This record gives sequence, structure tokens and C-alpha cells, in this order.
Amino acid sequence: VIGAGSWLNTSSVLVCLSDPTSRLKNTAKRDLVGNKVTVVLGAQWGDEGKGKVVDLLAQDADIVCRCQGGNNAGHTVVVDSVEYDFHLLPSGIINPKVTAFIGNGVVIHLPGLFEEAEKNVRKGKGVCVCVCVCALFDFHQAVDGVQEQERQQQAGKNLGTTKKGIGPVYSAKAARSGLRICDLLSDFQQFSERYKNLAWQYKSMYPSLEIDIDGELEKLKAYVERIKPMVRDGVFFMYEALHGSPKKILVEGANAALLDIDFGTYPFVTSSNCTVGGVCTGLGMPPHNVGEVYGVVKAYTTRVGIGAFPSEQSNEIGELLQTRGKEVGVTTGRKRRCGWLDLVLVRYAHMINGFTAIALTKLDILDIFPEIKIGVAYKVDNESIPHFPANQEVLHRVEVQYVILPGWNSDTSAARTFEELPENAQKYVRFIEEHLGVPVKWIGVGKSRESMIQLF
Repeated sequence: VIGAGSWLNTSSVLVCLSDPTSRLKNTAKRDLVGNKVTVVLGAQWGDEGKGKVVDLLAQDADIVCRCQGGNNAGHTVVVDSVEYDFHLLPSGIINPKVTAFIGNGVVIHLPGLFEEAEKNVRKGKGVCVCVCVCALFDFHQAVDGVQEQERQQQAGKNLGTTKKGIGPVYSAKAARSGLRICDLLSDFQQFSERYKNLAWQYKSMYPSLEIDIDGELEKLKAYVERIKPMVRDGVFFMYEALHGSPKKILVEGANAALLDIDFGTYPFVTSSNCTVGGVCTGLGMPPHNVGEVYGVVKAYTTRVGIGAFPSEQSNEIGELLQTRGKEVGVTTGRKRRCGWLDLVLVRYAHMINGFTAIALTKLDILDIFPEIKIGVAYKVDNESIPHFPANQEVLHRVEVQYVILPGWNSDTSAARTFEELPENAQKYVRFIEEHLGVPVKWIGVGKSRESMIQLF
């Protein structure tokens, strides 16, 4: 832009416009973006079936990543009638050509990693672990249990954690007293001193806590040679993956939007950022490398543990959803609470994550209902609110406004195309798309890989 009254040297302008180096710079900028990553995230309170979507996308992937959480995740995948459960490793490792990468945002319980790797590593090319990953120790799990007991005694309720030590180790990380894999592999004497200091800090806070410090250190020392071949500098690993030869990189989210430490139904949340921002911080990669972001939405809503649940059905409908959907936590073994699909909270998840498409799972569970409700708005004190409430007390008081759609009263489990679904099932899917303004790309009508209908 040239302001009025400015003197203009036309020859210099012509040189700038035709300068080949400027075109080269622009080309270089485009090339610097590199490969894009595809992200799969939960859009409710978890347990939406993310593992199945990842398994589907991982069939032609090169790298599948975990970026947040720990072995509190629980992903179930069924392939050729064989059921696989994953807690720490990405479920995409079923593909024998895939490399599994565990990013710096994850916390790792080493015994759990080795146990899961032994079961599954033969299926993939191997497991790579970021050197900056925080280690989760046995005493973190013990602390988690003690904290839950204290909350129950003091407030009469707990947070409903998995007791896997996730909260305590993330707390230690934030307090800068955590220990990382790079510390374990560096100077074991210094590592031992820091481990002892951390253990004694917890013992001073929780006198009943029993920690076999020497025994645990002996185990950890034995782990050094086992973990060393897996460890990579995470930032360099991801940079090479993004800027090397063309690769398909998949990121598997753990937990879900409503369990995010910042955006979830606090305090009944996990301790990490399981929304799209956690992909960048949990892998050490820039935002412009994020490509497709797929939100996984169950065709109804479930939640484990306590906390507000506006569309919950504490009645025969809820029981029917629970039994038909086999709604039991993979990690906790607890029954899940069930209710109608709540599009207010899914829309909220979309605001945060910017879903480019949705995978709608477990549609077949609704096959027997003569009519189906979908939550589309909230009222508080008889006034509509345009947002999802941050405060738990307010969320407990919301009145869900429902739209009632006719059911289809027929078995959808054999459908393999959208056109094969009953007309009312198709209308249910289209209603969700139109209300959210996001296309549905997959529809799940069963447990197996073949039961995922792809629309486009």
C-alpha cells in the first residue's frame, strides 16, 4: 500500500515484482508446513469409541501418536472377531506397519508400558517414547487412592479417578518436582536422590503411605536398559516425521472434551488437556501441522463416576442403554451412567476443537426405541442460556430442552452403507449434522471394524 503523496520509483517496483527470489521464498514457506496430522478426539465424556475410529484410519498410517493422559485410557478394538484392549499404547499399533509414538504430554507407568508393549509390539514396527515424558511411579498410584479416600471422608464424595496415579504425577509435573525419562537415563545417582526426595514429600503429606524406596529404585534401575532403545528426542522425532518424506500421521486422543482440565466439567475431569490444543503441546509440533480433526460422538451420552449429567436417564431408558451398549469402563470396570444424546455439550466441544467431521458410534444401540430424544438447548431458572455452563452447581440445575424423533424399530447392525439404514435412522444422523453444522463421516453399527459405515 502506497500512501498519497509518496514518491514512487517505478523501476524498483518492477524489480521487486519480478524478483525470482521472492517467489522462491513463498514456495519455501509453503514447503515448510510439511505433513499434516489427523486428530481423533472424544466429543463427550469419553468412551465414545475413539479406538475403533483410530483403528480404521491407522490401516494406512505410518505413525500413530498419543499426546496426553496415561494408562487411564481404555480403548477397545475388534478385528477379525479378536478383541484388543489398549490403555497406554495407541490402538493403531494393530497395523504391523505403524510406529507408535508416545509424546511428552503423556505420563508413563513403566511396568504398564512394558506389559502392554509385550502383548502388542509384535503387531507394529515398535514403540517410541519421548525423552521428556514424565514417569509415573507406583507411589503415585498409591497416593491417588489415599487422596480419593480423604475426599470421601471430608466431603462425602470423590472425583471418581481411575486410581492409576494420573492426577498426582501431573501435579508433580506442574510443581516441577516430577521425574522424566531423560532423568532416569542420565545420572542414576542423581535420579535416585530426586526420587527419594519426592517419595519423602508424599510420605510427609500422607503418613499412612507405604513406599519401598530401595526396592522401587532397584526395579527402576533394571528398567533403564529396557526403555533406552525406545527413547527418542520427541521434538526432533516429530520434526523429521512432519518434514521428511510424505507420511500419514495419526493422533489418538485420550479421554474427551468434557474431561479436559481447562474446558471440562471441573473438578470432575482428568489432569491433562485432551482437546485439540493438547496435540501441539503434547507432541511438540506447531498448530499449522494440524489437519483433519475428527470428533467421535456416541449416538447417546454416557459418563463414568460422579458429576453433573443433564441428559442422564436414571430410569428404564438409562438401564436399557447401559445393558444394550455394554456400558462398563474398560479401565475401571465401573458401570457407565447413560442418557440421551446432548448436542449442547457436543456443540461446546466443537467450539473448542473445530471438528472437520464426526464419527457417530453405537447407532445400533438405539434400534429398539420407538422414539428418541435429542437435547438441543438448556434452560436455567426458566431462561434459555446460549452457552455450556462452567459452574457445576449451575450445570446440575439446567433443564434440557429436547427434540423428539421417531425411532426405527429395526436392526441396523447389518447395514454397510448409509442407504441401507432405515429412513428414520438416516433422519437422526442428518438432524445431528444440521444442528452442529458438521458432517458425519462415519456411522458405527457394531463392534467390528467392518461395522463402520463411511459416508464420504
